[in-house]
Amino acid sequence: MVLPMFQTFDVSSDPSQAAPRVARLREEMAALGLDGLLVPRSDEHQGEYVPACAERLRWLTGFTGSAGAALILASRAVLFVDSRYTLQAREQTDPGIFEIAHVPETPPREWIRENLAEGARIGLDPWLHTIGDVRSLRETVEKAGMEIVALEENLVDRVWEDRPAPPLAPVRIHPLDFAGEKAADKIERLSEALRKEGVGRTVLTDPSSLAWLFNIRGSDVPHTPLPLGFAILSADGRPDLFLAREKLSREVEAYLTQLAELRAPDELEARLAQYASQDGIIGLDEGLAAEKLRLLAKEAGGETIAFADPASLPRATKNATELRGARAAHLRDGAALADFLAWLDGQEPETLDEIGVVERLEAARIRAGEEAQMPLRDISFDTISGSGPNGAIVHYRVTEKTTRKLARDELLLLDSGGQYEDGTTDVTRTVVLGTPTEAMRKHFTLVLKGMIAISALRFPAGTRGMDIDAMARAALWKSGYDYGHGTGHGVGSFLSVHEGPQRIAKTGKQKLLTGMILSNEPGYYKPGSYGIRIENLIAITEPEPVPGGDIAMHGFETLTLTPIDKRLVEPELLTEEERTWFDAYHRRVFDEISPLVDGRTRTWLRSSTAPLVNRADA
Repeated sequence: MVLPMFQTFDVSSDPSQAAPRVARLREEMAALGLDGLLVPRSDEHQGEYVPACAERLRWLTGFTGSAGAALILASRAVLFVDSRYTLQAREQTDPGIFEIAHVPETPPREWIRENLAEGARIGLDPWLHTIGDVRSLRETVEKAGMEIVALEENLVDRVWEDRPAPPLAPVRIHPLDFAGEKAADKIERLSEALRKEGVGRTVLTDPSSLAWLFNIRGSDVPHTPLPLGFAILSADGRPDLFLAREKLSREVEAYLTQLAELRAPDELEARLAQYASQDGIIGLDEGLAAEKLRLLAKEAGGETIAFADPASLPRATKNATELRGARAAHLRDGAALADFLAWLDGQEPETLDEIGVVERLEAARIRAGEEAQMPLRDISFDTISGSGPNGAIVHYRVTEKTTRKLARDELLLLDSGGQYEDGTTDVTRTVVLGTPTEAMRKHFTLVLKGMIAISALRFPAGTRGMDIDAMARAALWKSGYDYGHGTGHGVGSFLSVHEGPQRIAKTGKQKLLTGMILSNEPGYYKPGSYGIRIENLIAITEPEPVPGGDIAMHGFETLTLTPIDKRLVEPELLTEEERTWFDAYHRRVFDEISPLVDGRTRTWLRSSTAPLVNRADA
């Protein structure tokens, strides 16, 4: 068995340490006269993926999820998580220390308003909360007579004795052959956007925007090729780029010097204050920028205005080169998945465990990249390999402690992806390890109907993710089921596997634009039994006329090329249109993937992609 290159299965948290760590933190709070302290799962960039030195929530609570926050009080502590993590949070934290609260039903601001007394002082690190979040928090708690205190020093850092150093991974130039547009042209495009809106300067705080704008990549955070840094863009003049020089080779430094004024990260505060004092107004994205940036501008005598990250939409709407790269990456990834699934189908389930499955899948991806001379640079997230009841944990991460043997007639949920220089992949397949139950087939087919509904959708310009989310749920709703996560997230181009602002969800307000890549992943989860999710990546196509219609309509191009387990499909529950889509998808998978795989896998692929047959006719 080839050991994985890009992920480990170590137990990365210890809930037994929560009690002494919370106790030390409470001592620091008491010294400052604080009644509470908010500890979010974020860093100065407010991203989903953070370096080890910013994993404060994990260190304090034991919870390893990618989103959440803790509120520490003198005699109580609450961990706030969303529906993806309710099961995980209970398993990873000390119930004697932490209560679990569910967001969005009970966000921290509402919990504070309902549970704390007038006069309470709640501390927070303004580098770790966005301007918008702090504003909402202040508006809620100050009406109740409480106070929000912006701290000068992070109190968790003060008691975290063995905190890792900040990352200094090398920065790499992202070739024009993959980026499709020169960095200098991107900078001018964004400067023009600032001039058009009458904004003199803005701060880029999202490392994905930084990487996209300057055509660079890094590895400062796990599985996402980001260099952590900031930039101040100007409507007129060169941008300021704040990156640690230790990350830059001579070649990269020479390249970046042509594009921007290179500055050390610790110069950001002084430079921002200078510009705020000089210009008076700084534009900041209030959903992304840290509250600390607003405070710095205010203290310098300036002010900030709400201004969306100007790189966000250009980054999300992929150009022709990026779309070609995405298709090529998914073709290689599909070959790797086919090789893996053919192998899995030939194994006795009891001989495997969840970790062994992950190792074999990663080896297939590595080999596929090598054969195509396009190496796998990383996985795009820790692989979710959930068998049986572990599949019902939406964002399950297998460890040496949690791994379980596969068992016959169970479901295995595999959610995985790869980072290739020409594209980022993310695919989920649920497979049966033997014979499925009637309930499994029903639930799987209802999920499949939702996935097909999105895949086959035509929609007019101006449609938002929130307008179509229900279509993925309709079949489940009709039968009395639902799932707690969004239907789809944006995906970057050799960037973050979770990219905004586009998403298919009840909260997806961004209009869906040509070139955006999204996931399409409805699911069903039966706690204690199994989980089901089917996920393809899809790209939004140009509006095209509909025969006999009045309005040109967008559609979706499916990028993912991986068989869907027919053994779990109940054909009689599908409409004729759904069956036509399903069989056509499988014909395409076979036609495009079969030339890339060996004879054994090709034989398996031919069988796995054959047209659906009614069970009564089988």
